[in-house]
Amino acid sequence: MNILELITAPDPLLNMVSKRVEIIDDQLQNFMKDMITTMYHERGIGLAAVQVGVLKRILVMDVDYENDDHFHDHDNYNSIHVKNTNPQYFVNPEIIEFSKIKTPYNEGCLSFPGARAEIIRPDSVVVKYLDFNAKEQVKKFTGISATCIQHEIDHLNGITFVDHISSLKRDFIIRKMKKIKNKK
Repeated sequence: MNILELITAPDPLLNMVSKRVEIIDDQLQNFMKDMITTMYHERGIGLAAVQVGVLKRILVMDVDYENDDHFHDHDNYNSIHVKNTNPQYFVNPEIIEFSKIKTPYNEGCLSFPGARAEIIRPDSVVVKYLDFNAKEQVKKFTGISATCIQHEIDHLNGITFVDHISSLKRDFIIRKMKKIKNKK
């Protein structure tokens, strides 16, 4: 499993809409494994394919894992040691139901390193998607899982979490990201 390079703001790719996946084959499954490895490496809980430069409707998520700096025979993802893993793979995900109850969450994003903002989203969602083995699934997500999957599906639609905040805060974060990129 490989660690993929992250696309960071203000890269215009992050504002592009991802394309549907037609076939889930070994190559795509290996790519999804690389996405999970990258997510663990970056210490995130979700990652959309566009965030690693691929405009396909794919996301991965694991809100349960813990980093384990002292390896004790746990899952090993390219020398990244994690325990309590529950990786989830979503191909062509679509939200088919939103709860009326909304809750705030202080979100961050791997494509916006160091930036956080309080975003209000539905507390639960029902998502239809294809899993790792191309089987159709319909599943309800609540709490942090619901927040995470909405955040990642937004990425697939060319929307980032800063698109949900005031233009003043958004401009501040974008300026900060430009400064970080210019230092590299």
